[in-house]
Amino acid sequence: MNVQTSESGYHYNVMRRAIELIDQGGESLSLEELARQMDMSPAHFQRLFSRWTGVSPKRYQQYLTLGHAKALLRERFTTLETAHGVGLSGSGRLHDLFLKWEAMSPGEYARKGAGLTIYWGWFESPFGPTLVMGTAKGICGMAFAAETGEEAAMQDMLSRWPLADYVEDPMRLRPWVLSAFGAASDRLEPTPLYLIGSPLQIKVWEALMQIPSGQVTTYSQIAQAVGTPQAVRAVGTAVGRNPVSWLIPCHRALRKSGGLGGYHWGLPVKRAMLAYEAAQADA
Repeated sequence: MNVQTSESGYHYNVMRRAIELIDQGGESLSLEELARQMDMSPAHFQRLFSRWTGVSPKRYQQYLTLGHAKALLRERFTTLETAHGVGLSGSGRLHDLFLKWEAMSPGEYARKGAGLTIYWGWFESPFGPTLVMGTAKGICGMAFAAETGEEAAMQDMLSRWPLADYVEDPMRLRPWVLSAFGAASDRLEPTPLYLIGSPLQIKVWEALMQIPSGQVTTYSQIAQAVGTPQAVRAVGTAVGRNPVSWLIPCHRALRKSGGLGGYHWGLPVKRAMLAYEAAQADA
């Protein structure tokens, strides 16, 4: 089942290879050399990347360099107090969509999904194969399998709610997924989220949703925002356990030093997401 078109996944695979090449050659790698190593003509490579990101490959190289996270902290750092006032959309185009969410009660969470029906399906997204899960109330899981593999991503999601009943039904989820990845249509409903987690996890995930697209914050800022400034490690764990990647944007949380920190679905995916959002904000 495709989100938008199957080209999105192809574009991510090309970008994934480009990240590896850029890591080896840095910004000094020319467009011609990048295209040659991708087995493409420079014109095709430029056209493909410009269509996917809205910016040139050279500009995108700058977003993908390892120093980009530090630049984001310098130029696009946001305190969550400020972000809360801005709202979910911020200045970035990508998340100019409405999210509504509700959370499972602590008692329901303790039952590990017992009595809950979770629908699931595989979709092609801008970041490769994506497993999406949802209840009747909204999306509860989103896993990116480009780095981990599809089987590992599936087992990861199943282990979170081991007593739930799972039903494969991508068509039921498709309108939410289209909206989640920014498809433009008046007929698409808002993307609802159903958060399944502990009380601390829910607070952390709510804080993550206050970070505008194209901006970043730090783990320590998140800890302060949820009222546990001394519990940065616990907050980091809660960030890593976010089950709805991308829509709950844990990729926007960085270390205070400017390092990327970890990412459950692989650091190349996190870097790609940050670069993609920065490009969309600047386009």
